[in-house]
Amino acid sequence: MIARISGKLVEKKNQSLIIHVNGLYYEVIVPASILERVDGTLDRDGHVHLVTYHYFQMSPTGGVPMLVGFIHEVERDFFLQFIKVSGIGPRAAVKALNKPISEISRAIDAGDMDFLKTLPGIGMQKAKEVVAKLQGKVGVFGLIQDAVHVHRDVQPTPDWQEEALAVLLQLQYKKHEAVDMIDKALKRRKDITTAEDLLNEVYKQKVKG
Repeated sequence: MIARISGKLVEKKNQSLIIHVNGLYYEVIVPASILERVDGTLDRDGHVHLVTYHYFQMSPTGGVPMLVGFIHEVERDFFLQFIKVSGIGPRAAVKALNKPISEISRAIDAGDMDFLKTLPGIGMQKAKEVVAKLQGKVGVFGLIQDAVHVHRDVQPTPDWQEEALAVLLQLQYKKHEAVDMIDKALKRRKDITTAEDLLNEVYKQKVKG
């Protein structure tokens, strides 16, 4: 049983991560609500650390080992509760959890069918089954701080901003710290158009701070 995995994140797909561990490349399936937060958890070497659920996807010809990844154990604990609902297997659960677990658990506790039936693969009948099975048992998961509050424009980031970010990462700042410093610098000076000017502004604020 594989309970955790740590390694170099080499590829991020729509529904999974490819992680390099001692010469082996593991594909870990990750729910969308967690996948969008993974970048903020990487260490300065680009390594990711995940709690995993290990199971076998059965088919007529045999079983295929599968890994589902989570950032925290409490997220995996919710997943284990969710798959107790009849007809919701691991793959279906991964697909359904495309919104923050905290929001889903609060909807279950409140019996909010309208919210639950918006989850992929969860229609009205399945939403009723989820509430019947889990209401009153998953309220604690509503305390998870897993919502993504930073909303960015869909326009691509300019190359000079990417260049500045790369420099800050090389200087061993964590990605979320570097992004925050860049955002603040751009808010202070809206006339910045080069990586050099952006880094100078970041430096000036660092010295003042």
